[in-house]
Amino acid sequence: MNKGLIGIQMSTIKDKIAELGAYRTLKACAELGYHCVEVSQIPMTEENVAGMKKACEEFGIKIAALSAAMEPMMPGMPGEYLTTDFDKIVADCRTLNCDMLRIGMLPMTCMGSREKALDFVKRADEIAGRLKEQGIDLYYHNHHVEFVKYDGEYLLDIIRNHTRYMGFELDIHWIHRGGENPVEFIKKYDGRIRLLHLKDYRIGQIQMPEGPFDPKAFMAAFSDIVEFAEIGEGNLPVKECIEAGFAEGSEYFLIEQDTTYGRDPFESLRISKENLEKMGYADWFCMD
Repeated sequence: MNKGLIGIQMSTIKDKIAELGAYRTLKACAELGYHCVEVSQIPMTEENVAGMKKACEEFGIKIAALSAAMEPMMPGMPGEYLTTDFDKIVADCRTLNCDMLRIGMLPMTCMGSREKALDFVKRADEIAGRLKEQGIDLYYHNHHVEFVKYDGEYLLDIIRNHTRYMGFELDIHWIHRGGENPVEFIKKYDGRIRLLHLKDYRIGQIQMPEGPFDPKAFMAAFSDIVEFAEIGEGNLPVKECIEAGFAEGSEYFLIEQDTTYGRDPFESLRISKENLEKMGYADWFCMD
Protein backbone atom coordinates (compact mmCIF):
# COMPACT_ATOMS: atom_id res chain seq x y z
CA MET A 1 0.00 0.00 0.00
CA ASN A 2 1.50 3.34 -1.06
CA LYS A 3 -0.62 5.64 1.06
CA GLY A 4 -2.16 5.94 4.49
CA LEU A 5 -5.69 6.86 5.51
CA ILE A 6 -6.40 10.21 7.17
CA GLY A 7 -9.36 10.41 9.51
CA ILE A 8 -10.89 12.07 12.54
CA GLN A 9 -10.22 11.39 16.20
CA MET A 10 -13.80 11.57 17.45
CA SER A 11 -12.98 13.33 20.71
CA THR A 12 -12.78 16.39 18.43
CA ILE A 13 -16.51 16.02 17.68
CA LYS A 14 -17.76 14.53 20.96
CA ASP A 15 -20.08 17.49 21.54
CA LYS A 16 -21.57 16.96 18.07
CA ILE A 17 -22.27 13.33 18.97
CA ALA A 18 -24.08 14.49 22.10
CA GLU A 19 -26.05 17.04 20.05
CA LEU A 20 -26.78 15.17 16.81
CA GLY A 21 -26.19 11.52 17.61
CA ALA A 22 -23.58 9.20 16.12
CA TYR A 23 -25.30 8.59 12.78
CA ARG A 24 -25.92 12.24 11.85
CA THR A 25 -22.46 13.29 13.06
CA LEU A 26 -20.68 10.67 10.97
CA LYS A 27 -22.87 11.58 8.00
CA ALA A 28 -21.62 15.16 8.34
CA CYS A 29 -18.02 13.88 8.52
CA ALA A 30 -18.53 11.94 5.29
CA GLU A 31 -19.98 15.04 3.64
CA LEU A 32 -16.77 16.88 4.59
CA GLY A 33 -14.82 14.16 2.80
CA TYR A 34 -13.68 12.06 5.75
CA HIS A 35 -14.06 8.28 5.58
CA CYS A 36 -12.10 7.14 8.62
CA VAL A 37 -12.55 7.77 12.35
CA GLU A 38 -11.11 6.71 15.66
CA VAL A 39 -13.63 6.42 18.49
CA SER A 40 -12.68 8.18 21.72
CA GLN A 41 -14.62 9.90 24.52
CA ILE A 42 -17.87 8.60 23.01
CA PRO A 43 -20.12 6.54 25.31
CA MET A 44 -20.36 3.06 23.82
CA THR A 45 -24.09 2.79 24.39
CA GLU A 46 -26.25 0.49 22.31
CA GLU A 47 -27.65 3.55 20.52
CA ASN A 48 -24.24 5.01 19.68
CA VAL A 49 -22.81 1.68 18.52
CA ALA A 50 -25.84 1.10 16.29
CA GLY A 51 -25.60 4.63 14.89
CA MET A 52 -21.91 4.24 14.11
CA LYS A 53 -22.47 0.87 12.46
CA LYS A 54 -25.26 2.23 10.26
CA ALA A 55 -23.23 5.28 9.25
CA CYS A 56 -20.16 3.20 8.43
CA GLU A 57 -22.19 0.91 6.20
CA GLU A 58 -24.08 3.69 4.42
CA PHE A 59 -21.29 6.24 3.98
CA GLY A 60 -18.23 4.01 3.56
CA ILE A 61 -16.54 4.95 6.82
CA LYS A 62 -13.75 2.87 8.36
CA ILE A 63 -13.35 2.78 12.14
CA ALA A 64 -9.60 2.59 12.64
CA ALA A 65 -9.70 1.97 16.38
CA LEU A 66 -11.88 2.04 19.46
CA SER A 67 -10.70 3.31 22.83
CA ALA A 68 -10.52 1.22 25.98
CA ALA A 69 -8.86 2.03 29.29
CA MET A 70 -7.28 -0.66 31.40
CA GLU A 71 -8.92 0.69 34.55
CA PRO A 72 -10.27 4.01 35.89
CA MET A 73 -8.04 7.06 35.45
CA MET A 74 -8.81 7.83 39.08
CA PRO A 75 -10.45 5.51 41.63
CA GLY A 76 -14.23 5.51 41.30
CA MET A 77 -14.47 6.95 37.78
CA PRO A 78 -17.30 5.28 35.84
CA GLY A 79 -16.74 3.66 32.48
CA GLU A 80 -15.95 0.44 30.64
CA TYR A 81 -12.56 -1.12 31.30
CA LEU A 82 -10.54 -3.95 29.84
CA THR A 83 -10.10 -5.48 33.28
CA THR A 84 -13.85 -5.65 33.94
CA ASP A 85 -15.62 -5.35 30.56
CA PHE A 86 -13.35 -7.34 28.26
CA ASP A 87 -16.13 -9.29 26.51
CA LYS A 88 -18.27 -6.17 25.89
CA ILE A 89 -15.32 -4.29 24.40
CA VAL A 90 -14.41 -7.21 22.13
CA ALA A 91 -18.05 -7.47 21.03
CA ASP A 92 -18.09 -3.76 20.10
CA CYS A 93 -14.97 -4.33 17.98
CA ARG A 94 -16.73 -7.18 16.19
CA THR A 95 -19.88 -5.11 15.60
CA LEU A 96 -17.91 -2.20 14.17
CA ASN A 97 -15.49 -4.33 12.12
CA CYS A 98 -12.52 -2.94 14.00
CA ASP A 99 -9.30 -4.79 14.82
CA MET A 100 -7.56 -2.16 16.94
CA LEU A 101 -8.04 -0.80 20.45
CA ARG A 102 -6.08 2.04 21.98
CA ILE A 103 -5.38 3.03 25.56
CA GLY A 104 -5.54 6.81 25.83
CA MET A 105 -3.28 7.06 28.89
CA LEU A 106 -2.19 5.02 31.85
CA PRO A 107 -4.13 5.64 35.08
CA MET A 108 -2.84 8.41 37.34
CA THR A 109 -2.49 5.81 40.07
CA CYS A 110 0.13 4.02 37.94
CA MET A 111 2.41 7.04 37.73
CA GLY A 112 4.96 8.31 40.21
CA SER A 113 7.58 5.57 40.10
CA ARG A 114 9.23 3.10 37.78
CA GLU A 115 7.79 0.23 39.81
CA LYS A 116 4.20 1.45 39.43
CA ALA A 117 4.72 1.94 35.71
CA LEU A 118 6.18 -1.54 35.26
CA ASP A 119 3.24 -3.08 37.08
CA PHE A 120 0.87 -1.32 34.65
CA VAL A 121 2.98 -2.41 31.69
CA LYS A 122 2.93 -6.06 32.75
CA ARG A 123 -0.85 -6.10 33.14
CA ALA A 124 -1.45 -4.15 29.92
CA ASP A 125 0.73 -6.49 27.89
CA GLU A 126 -1.10 -9.50 29.30
CA ILE A 127 -4.39 -7.93 28.16
CA ALA A 128 -2.80 -7.20 24.77
CA GLY A 129 -1.95 -10.89 24.47
CA ARG A 130 -5.55 -11.88 25.25
CA LEU A 131 -6.84 -9.39 22.69
CA LYS A 132 -4.44 -10.68 20.05
CA GLU A 133 -6.02 -14.13 20.50
CA GLN A 134 -9.30 -12.43 19.52
CA GLY A 135 -7.70 -10.87 16.41
CA ILE A 136 -7.48 -7.41 18.01
CA ASP A 137 -4.29 -5.38 18.50
CA LEU A 138 -3.81 -3.04 21.47
CA TYR A 139 -1.98 0.28 21.18
CA TYR A 140 -0.85 2.84 23.75
CA HIS A 141 -1.34 6.56 23.08
CA ASN A 142 1.11 9.04 24.57
CA HIS A 143 0.71 12.46 26.11
CA HIS A 144 3.54 14.63 27.47
CA VAL A 145 3.40 12.97 30.89
CA GLU A 146 5.15 9.86 29.51
CA PHE A 147 8.28 11.95 28.97
CA VAL A 148 9.00 11.97 32.68
CA LYS A 149 12.23 10.09 33.31
CA TYR A 150 12.77 7.22 35.73
CA ASP A 151 16.44 6.31 36.16
CA GLY A 152 17.22 8.38 33.08
CA GLU A 153 14.68 6.62 30.84
CA TYR A 154 11.46 8.09 29.48
CA LEU A 155 8.33 6.44 30.83
CA LEU A 156 7.18 5.95 27.23
CA ASP A 157 10.38 4.09 26.39
CA ILE A 158 9.96 1.96 29.52
CA ILE A 159 6.52 0.95 28.26
CA ARG A 160 7.96 0.13 24.83
CA ASN A 161 10.92 -1.81 26.17
CA HIS A 162 8.83 -4.01 28.46
CA THR A 163 5.97 -4.95 26.13
CA ARG A 164 5.76 -7.79 23.66
CA TYR A 165 2.22 -7.51 22.34
CA MET A 166 1.25 -3.86 22.78
CA GLY A 167 1.98 -1.33 20.04
CA PHE A 168 1.93 2.47 20.08
CA GLU A 169 -0.15 5.34 18.80
CA LEU A 170 2.19 8.32 18.80
CA ASP A 171 0.85 11.87 19.10
CA ILE A 172 3.00 14.53 17.45
CA HIS A 173 1.70 17.42 19.58
CA TRP A 174 2.38 15.67 22.88
CA ILE A 175 5.80 14.45 21.74
CA HIS A 176 6.68 18.09 21.07
CA ARG A 177 5.23 19.15 24.42
CA GLY A 178 7.35 16.44 26.02
CA GLY A 179 10.49 18.09 24.66
CA GLU A 180 11.31 15.83 21.71
CA ASN A 181 11.40 16.35 17.95
CA PRO A 182 8.37 14.35 16.75
CA VAL A 183 9.91 13.50 13.37
CA GLU A 184 13.00 11.95 14.94
CA PHE A 185 11.14 10.38 17.84
CA ILE A 186 8.72 8.57 15.52
CA LYS A 187 11.72 6.86 13.90
CA LYS A 188 12.59 5.24 17.25
CA TYR A 189 9.30 3.34 17.18
CA ASP A 190 9.88 1.62 13.85
CA GLY A 191 7.50 -1.31 13.45
CA ARG A 192 5.57 -0.55 16.65
CA ILE A 193 3.00 1.91 15.27
CA ARG A 194 -0.10 1.62 13.08
CA LEU A 195 -1.74 4.84 14.27
CA LEU A 196 -0.45 8.42 14.40
CA HIS A 197 -2.24 11.41 15.91
CA LEU A 198 -2.04 14.61 13.87
CA LYS A 199 -2.44 17.46 16.32
CA ASP A 200 -0.88 20.82 15.54
CA TYR A 201 0.66 23.22 18.06
CA ARG A 202 0.64 26.97 18.13
CA ILE A 203 1.49 29.80 20.50
CA GLY A 204 -1.48 32.06 21.12
CA GLN A 205 -1.63 35.72 22.02
CA ILE A 206 -0.81 36.72 25.59
CA GLN A 207 -4.00 37.94 27.24
CA MET A 208 -2.67 40.47 29.72
CA PRO A 209 -4.95 41.28 32.65
CA GLU A 210 -6.02 44.88 33.10
CA GLY A 211 -5.02 46.97 36.07
CA PRO A 212 -1.75 47.31 37.96
CA PHE A 213 1.05 44.82 37.42
CA ASP A 214 0.49 41.53 39.21
CA PRO A 215 3.44 39.08 38.95
CA LYS A 216 1.21 36.02 39.44
CA ALA A 217 -1.28 37.18 36.82
CA PHE A 218 1.58 37.95 34.44
CA MET A 219 3.13 34.49 34.86
CA ALA A 220 -0.26 32.83 34.34
CA ALA A 221 -0.79 34.79 31.11
CA PHE A 222 2.80 34.17 30.03
CA SER A 223 2.63 30.42 30.64
CA ASP A 224 -0.85 29.60 29.37
CA ILE A 225 -0.40 30.36 25.67
CA VAL A 226 0.10 26.92 24.12
CA GLU A 227 -2.91 26.14 21.93
CA PHE A 228 -4.20 23.26 19.82
CA ALA A 229 -4.36 24.29 16.17
CA GLU A 230 -5.99 23.14 12.98
CA ILE A 231 -3.53 21.07 10.96
CA GLY A 232 -1.26 23.40 9.01
CA GLU A 233 -2.20 26.43 11.11
CA GLY A 234 0.38 25.75 13.80
CA ASN A 235 4.14 25.37 14.10
CA LEU A 236 4.72 21.62 13.78
CA PRO A 237 6.31 20.02 10.68
CA VAL A 238 3.18 18.00 9.97
CA LYS A 239 4.17 16.76 6.52
CA GLU A 240 7.51 15.49 7.81
CA CYS A 241 5.73 13.78 10.71
CA ILE A 242 3.32 12.05 8.33
CA GLU A 243 6.15 10.85 6.11
CA ALA A 244 8.11 9.55 9.12
CA GLY A 245 5.03 7.80 10.50
CA PHE A 246 4.23 6.17 7.18
CA ALA A 247 7.83 5.01 6.76
CA GLU A 248 7.77 3.41 10.22
CA GLY A 249 4.54 1.49 9.66
CA SER A 250 1.64 3.79 10.49
CA GLU A 251 -1.50 3.12 8.44
CA TYR A 252 -3.93 5.60 9.99
CA PHE A 253 -3.40 9.31 10.61
CA LEU A 254 -6.04 10.78 12.91
CA ILE A 255 -6.71 14.51 13.18
CA GLU A 256 -7.36 15.58 16.76
CA GLN A 257 -7.99 19.05 18.16
CA ASP A 258 -8.77 19.10 21.86
CA THR A 259 -10.48 22.48 21.66
CA THR A 260 -11.35 24.76 18.74
CA TYR A 261 -11.69 27.94 20.84
CA GLY A 262 -15.26 28.75 19.80
CA ARG A 263 -14.96 27.67 16.18
CA ASP A 264 -17.36 24.96 15.01
CA PRO A 265 -15.35 21.71 15.01
CA PHE A 266 -16.65 20.83 11.55
CA GLU A 267 -15.13 24.10 10.29
CA SER A 268 -11.85 23.23 12.00
CA LEU A 269 -11.90 19.82 10.31
CA ARG A 270 -12.59 21.48 6.96
CA ILE A 271 -9.54 23.74 7.43
CA SER A 272 -7.34 20.81 8.46
CA LYS A 273 -8.43 18.78 5.44
CA GLU A 274 -7.86 21.67 3.06
CA ASN A 275 -4.35 22.23 4.41
CA LEU A 276 -3.49 18.52 4.23
CA GLU A 277 -4.68 18.44 0.63
CA LYS A 278 -2.34 21.36 -0.11
CA MET A 279 0.48 19.29 1.42
CA GLY A 280 -0.22 16.57 -1.14
CA TYR A 281 -2.49 14.19 0.79
CA ALA A 282 -5.79 14.61 -1.07
CA ASP A 283 -5.95 10.90 -1.92
CA TRP A 284 -5.33 9.88 1.71
CA PHE A 285 -8.93 10.73 2.64
CA CYS A 286 -10.45 7.81 0.74
CA MET A 287 -9.94 4.05 1.04
CA ASP A 288 -9.69 3.38 -2.72
